[in-house]
Amino acid sequence: MARQLSYAQRLVAIRRWKKPPGPSEQDRLERAERMVEDAVDRHQPFQGLDITVEAKGSYPNKTNVRGDSDVDIMVKLNKPFHTDGLEPWWLGQRTQHAGPWTAARLREEVHAALSNHFGWVDADHNLAFYVPEVSGSRPSIDVVPCFKWVKYDITAPEGEYVGSVVYGRDGKRVINWPELQLANGCAKNTNTNQRYKFVVRVLKNAENDLAAEGVIEAMPSYLSECLIYNVPDHVLRAGDFDDAVRLSLQEVYRQLTAVFLGPQLMVEPNKIKRVFGEGQKWDEKQARELIEGARHYLGYGDRQ
Repeated sequence: MARQLSYAQRLVAIRRWKKPPGPSEQDRLERAERMVEDAVDRHQPFQGLDITVEAKGSYPNKTNVRGDSDVDIMVKLNKPFHTDGLEPWWLGQRTQHAGPWTAARLREEVHAALSNHFGWVDADHNLAFYVPEVSGSRPSIDVVPCFKWVKYDITAPEGEYVGSVVYGRDGKRVINWPELQLANGCAKNTNTNQRYKFVVRVLKNAENDLAAEGVIEAMPSYLSECLIYNVPDHVLRAGDFDDAVRLSLQEVYRQLTAVFLGPQLMVEPNKIKRVFGEGQKWDEKQARELIEGARHYLGYGDRQ
């Protein structure tokens, strides 16, 4: 079991952890995003196409923490978009795109654009290209070539949800919803008096310390964001900052250990994908170990 912070140590840590990375680190992240934009803009085969280049994940959502500040950037081809098609009651719509911009070609051209701009790029990963860090200038960058993805739903605004789809080298596709994650996270942060993202950063920092000490295995930082998103707003608003962290971890633990459908009801910040299930990089056991470890490390007790 990890060491346990005293009350005074915990308050010092929480005050430090609640803050996002400082201006210099923010500048490094923004520089990385601009450089990928430049690489795409200068690549001749992309001229005239509707392409979005923007960061996704913890950096634009402002849940990134010091020492964890690599950046994920998507290069998304918007036209033509990809979809599974519409429900049977909405006939006459195509269910897939057929055209010159295949997943293989998009991946090839993004690789060429990055190589021309940055030099050597690691292309051996299943989904993303890895651009190494330049110390003092910019962080490492994961660049994901993807297509706009549309999910039709009569309950959605304007009848559809918009996300992105990336096709891995293994032939499998991964659908993400970065725009919904950003919008929903901002709304929850506003509804909780800015405490949602504050508690997320505290849990991410605790996870980093626990992993560094070998108490738990390192996990994707997005798991912390997903878990805290499922804390009701009134819990995050309760008491002072220390209370918000303690009660949030207690609530997440309650959901993770509920006998009937507790973890199965937890959703990602996009509100579309479940936190636990096929395709996730974590499971319920790892999530429980994270919360148990964080509660002990922060001195909140193991089960109170």
